[in-house]
Amino acid sequence: MHFIFRLALVLSPILTLSPASAASPEDRYIATRDTAIAKFAKLSNDNKINEVVDKAEAAARDELKGQLAAILSQPARPGFAPAQLNLDTLYKGDMGFGMLDGLRFDADTGRDGAKIGEKRADGSFVEPKAHIIVTSEALFTRWLHEHKTWWDKGSKNVPQQIEPALKFEGLYTQAISTDAAVINFNELPVAKPASATLTYGFLAGRTQDSTPEAADEVFVAALANGKFYIAYGEIEPTVQVPACTAIRADYNKKADAAAEKLERKQITRAAYDKLGDLRQQGDDAFKRCFVQQAPRQPAFAAATKQAQSLLETALGK
Repeated sequence: MHFIFRLALVLSPILTLSPASAASPEDRYIATRDTAIAKFAKLSNDNKINEVVDKAEAAARDELKGQLAAILSQPARPGFAPAQLNLDTLYKGDMGFGMLDGLRFDADTGRDGAKIGEKRADGSFVEPKAHIIVTSEALFTRWLHEHKTWWDKGSKNVPQQIEPALKFEGLYTQAISTDAAVINFNELPVAKPASATLTYGFLAGRTQDSTPEAADEVFVAALANGKFYIAYGEIEPTVQVPACTAIRADYNKKADAAAEKLERKQITRAAYDKLGDLRQQGDDAFKRCFVQQAPRQPAFAAATKQAQSLLETALGK
């Protein structure tokens, strides 16, 4: 009996401390984040969002940035501004909600070395020419799980295994949450750095509708030393294939002609429907052509070099 009692005294501190000690820094980060999201969701549902609440939301994101800075312990990157939290908002329903949990480094200059925020001749403002997002492998894995059914039923969601996830263009749209989808034009033959276990790079563009005619960005992702990296930036020159653009233009011309004939009752609805979606067919043909022809363009090799350089900067090389 005395032995059992003494054993209980020895074990009880262990049993008491185990739950607390089991919580990893990532667990505490997620708990802080989710508590804040729930708090602001309730205030939003109660129509209590105001300037004071907005300041509290910004303060909550600052706290999360501090936690991630401690977890990730990232050095500064030459040519990049100090790290910011990659989450744009903790308000559910806002554009930018659900982005990848991580720190983001933004280039301190725009294309051609222009100063950030300056107004260009076309009226647009200079934005950072490149970005680097860093998170832990554990947080990235949790983020993948959270995004398993992120998009509506019927839409393809991000794979749950890391390697196939890197090749899924929707991952990048969700991770950086732009108002336009990221398009994967072509895989790039980036060399895997010695410190990385997985890498993937591709030519990219953005769209809200049809596929753009040229790839004007590169994306690279890597898993290295327990960290996950996404880096992306503008490229110069852009990669385009006029022959592929001409193929799509021909399909669009056929689509316009068919629509005009239908309107003039020169063909029946049945005959028109039999043609199928000519614009989509043209877009698909453009993509197939681009995959085949882009690697032959001089700009493709230049884009690969730019992607490789960006990857090395992301990994701190």
